[in-house]
Amino acid sequence: MEQNQLQRRAAALASEQTELRREVGLFGGVSVLAGIMIGSGIFYIGGIVLERSDMSLGLALLVWAAGGLVTLMSGICFAELGAMMPRAGGSYVYLREAYGERVAFMSGFSNFILGSSGSNAALAVAFSAAISSLLPMGDLTGKVLATLMIAALTAVNIFGIKLGSRIQNLFMVLKLFPIIAILVCGLAMGRQTPDLGIIPASNPGFGQVCSMIAYGVVATMWAFEGWTNLNGIAEEIKQPKKNLPLAIIVSIVGVTALYLLFNFAIYRVLPYDAITGMIAAGDYYLGTAAARSLFGDAGMVLVGVAMVLAIFNSLNGCIMVFPRTYYAMAKDGAFFKGLAKIHPVYKTPVNALLVSGAISIALVWARNLNQLTSLVAMCGIIFNGMTFFAVILLRKKYPTLDRPYKVWGYPVLIIVICLVMVGLMLNTLMEDPATALIGLLVPLVGLGIYEFGFKKSREAALEKEN
Repeated sequence: MEQNQLQRRAAALASEQTELRREVGLFGGVSVLAGIMIGSGIFYIGGIVLERSDMSLGLALLVWAAGGLVTLMSGICFAELGAMMPRAGGSYVYLREAYGERVAFMSGFSNFILGSSGSNAALAVAFSAAISSLLPMGDLTGKVLATLMIAALTAVNIFGIKLGSRIQNLFMVLKLFPIIAILVCGLAMGRQTPDLGIIPASNPGFGQVCSMIAYGVVATMWAFEGWTNLNGIAEEIKQPKKNLPLAIIVSIVGVTALYLLFNFAIYRVLPYDAITGMIAAGDYYLGTAAARSLFGDAGMVLVGVAMVLAIFNSLNGCIMVFPRTYYAMAKDGAFFKGLAKIHPVYKTPVNALLVSGAISIALVWARNLNQLTSLVAMCGIIFNGMTFFAVILLRKKYPTLDRPYKVWGYPVLIIVICLVMVGLMLNTLMEDPATALIGLLVPLVGLGIYEFGFKKSREAALEKEN
């Protein structure tokens, strides 16, 4: 009897039938992921990476490559899971199948309160800050603008995934113009010959160099943040078994190449002494300085426009994908029933979008940008690590389920990724214990809410399924 239930469940998970509309193609999938990943961080995270690499230009580029490799290794786990189970909700679905209802709810609840909503709020606040660099405004005005942006993009995405995807595609292309202009002109017009040796001038030992690489990779994680998000709209992707894995791989490889070339272009433009002087003074915006060196005062405007476009693109992508998790939870009977409502005309999870927007706006007014980004990172580390290990668990639980795409180097690769996630979590515990404790406390609160608020409705839904 139990085997029959597993077979029926496997068939339902692998099915491409959906109440939603499949209107996102391969380019749209790449636009969602790359659009979310390439934000304002491209202009300043390179400075942080360089500082953590002991000011070695070659080692910093190696760190960027390592960060891209870690992200790609992680991405191929999601590629297998998404192609195998093309369902709305992404990680929530995989955690539910691998670990059970409680862990899945804890993940979804943490994202609802902190992770996903916090990302939206952080991006909206960063958008206001980018606008302020062009048109100065006060903190209150900035928060009002951030609120309006969340409300406007929530409304846009209610009117259909197709409209939201078209906006994502358009702004993905628009924001690349100024970034590519800086990159190409930097490579072509730069007069510096950077020293790309990977051993810092301080000549540390091998162990210290490895430690620098690991610490630098942590900094790159914010620049690559967002690569998990395409799986959340798996039910709205055309030919998901083919396009979802391909979009993940193309996006991560493309963004890694962009980051490497962009930072090398900066090294071609700015003298080494100027770079070290900026970082020593706490100014990490090397991309901005390179643009100013190439284009004068117009370079500042170019960077400002690029940052506005990049953050807008990221925010639209996040608002598009995150509510699908709450929709999936509600369909399971594991969240507020009203969040499962589909708009009768536009076929979007309208209530999930509205509630997600409301929580995001609340966080805009409750937290500052640094607090928001730290909380988002901690939530991601915990549940992403569990999702990677779910690949192993689900191969055992559903051995016959069709896997159009499989993880390379299984299971060694997955074990390595999980160890990396444990290392990142321990690093966060040591560097920022208060944020780490909040990141651990919220899932535990979610567990209590599940036991007292949603356990019975979920069990009833399971009985109905069976």
